Amino acid sequence: MPQSQLSFLLSRRWIGFALFVVVLAGICFRLGLWQFHRMEDRLDDNEVIKRHLAADPVPLTTVLGPGDEVDERAAWTRVRVTGTYDVEHEVTVTFTTRDGAPGVDVVTPLVMPDGSAVLVNRGWLATQNTTERPENVPPPPAALVTVTGWLRQDSGADRQATEPRDGQVRAVSSTGMAASVPYDLVSGFLNLRSQEPPAAKALALEPRPELGQGPHFFYALQWWFFGGLAVFGLFWFAWTELKERRARPEPAA
Repeated sequence: MPQSQLSFLLSRRWIGFALFVVVLAGICFRLGLWQFHRMEDRLDDNEVIKRHLAADPVPLTTVLGPGDEVDERAAWTRVRVTGTYDVEHEVTVTFTTRDGAPGVDVVTPLVMPDGSAVLVNRGWLATQNTTERPENVPPPPAALVTVTGWLRQDSGADRQATEPRDGQVRAVSSTGMAASVPYDLVSGFLNLRSQEPPAAKALALEPRPELGQGPHFFYALQWWFFGGLAVFGLFWFAWTELKERRARPEPAA
């Protein structure tokens, strides 16, 4: 192949195009690796969650000390705590669904003997698809109750979502609830699994967590496909222009 036919690749336009493709392919490759790392992290977290779910419940104080926060390694630990529900400061979590049906999660502080409290997500209640707080929320046991549940991390949503407004929130966070209750809240919250004595009318409990690998593997393949497609496109456009140049008639001597 005559070298003059490929000289167009050294033009400013083609050098800029090639640099753009190289950068784009590099970014796609790194994003694919990032997705694989996220998948590995998720699988590691799943192993921790499996161990927590299979273990016997432990007292909440053995997992959270004064001032401690719930981290990823403590999340989903099965804990046990005794106290009295404070229905006055109960909130509902709006826009939660189960199998496509609208409803709310009911979160009630459980005041412990030392005067502090932990938020307990007592379960899900089907409601009409409205923004109004439901009035038919089943009450919790009125007496001293022992709750067993999954320890969960606070939501990372902003204050507008976690601070109660008209008895409602959009996400559960002890930090967001702290200013609306007259006692200290421990970090995180509990997903109720059982309580003694039981409530007269039970709410739908939180389902077990999904422990699959998630979509990260396929996202990684997609990023690598996009990077490969960009490189293929560079060679395809170069080949197309080369064919056009070959088809042009030679200039007269």
